[in-house]
Amino acid sequence: MPGCCTRGKRRIDSRGDGLQAAWWHPAFAPGRMRGAPANRQRADYSSPAHMPRAIIADDEPHLAAFLRKQLSLLWPELEIVHVAEDGLEAAQCIARLSPDLAFLDIQMPGMTGLEVAQGIEGPTRVVFVTAHDRYALQAFEHAALDYVLKPVGRERLVRTLDRLKAACARPAPDAALSDVLARLMAQPAQERLRYIRASHGELTHQVAVEDVLFFHAEDKYTVVRTADAERLIRTTIAELEAQLDPALFWRVHRSTLINVAHLEGTRRDETSRLYVRMRGHGRELPVSRAYVHLFKPM
Repeated sequence: MPGCCTRGKRRIDSRGDGLQAAWWHPAFAPGRMRGAPANRQRADYSSPAHMPRAIIADDEPHLAAFLRKQLSLLWPELEIVHVAEDGLEAAQCIARLSPDLAFLDIQMPGMTGLEVAQGIEGPTRVVFVTAHDRYALQAFEHAALDYVLKPVGRERLVRTLDRLKAACARPAPDAALSDVLARLMAQPAQERLRYIRASHGELTHQVAVEDVLFFHAEDKYTVVRTADAERLIRTTIAELEAQLDPALFWRVHRSTLINVAHLEGTRRDETSRLYVRMRGHGRELPVSRAYVHLFKPM
């Protein structure tokens, strides 16, 4: 539904992280974000008279497009009425369209998925889309809330959709949702690594992580590979993994982290071993069996 929603005004703090974002939108008057959402009446998704409607909110268009395609295959009756590119747009569209479901990425500019969920007052049921945030996943599991992991896997998505269809006659767990949102939003936002200082000969360079093709551990050092150079740092792969955005940097081997924004393609050899090819780099990188599942949705 192109153009159904206009963007609101945003005011982001100097840290630039979504959980600290101050926001205003005409869809929500001051104070309406506070407290538990109102009691909700659930629609019967299985009824022929009701075609379930949903929105997707993700600031990464290729991931939103992939989720939309998977939903159309696994739940053909589900109508995707809008795809929002940020949290403010998602909040406004939910208020205007009152969809049955909202698939919300947790980390979005303007407002996070958690903040969007906290502001919902209608019957919309939330499905969180998140990277491997252990604290958030434990909270979702404990409260029996719906979520899918990035990269979105078909098996997990099938389980989530089955649970959504089975739960259609029951109200959404408002008390549990409010409790989890309050606890998660009270957590300090993790500052993601944006730049790396790496050596190349006698010079030390400041490298933006978005320019990195991959990190690879060699002996006592970690190689930082960009399209034009290799540089060295002493930070381990495990330490880098903990500081980088897990939606962008995937562990494909015990010694390798790749930036999926620069992924050109994958290849299997005659023994079915998987390799990845990065843009601007001629050598293929092997993928360990433990990480092959990350590429199954592709």
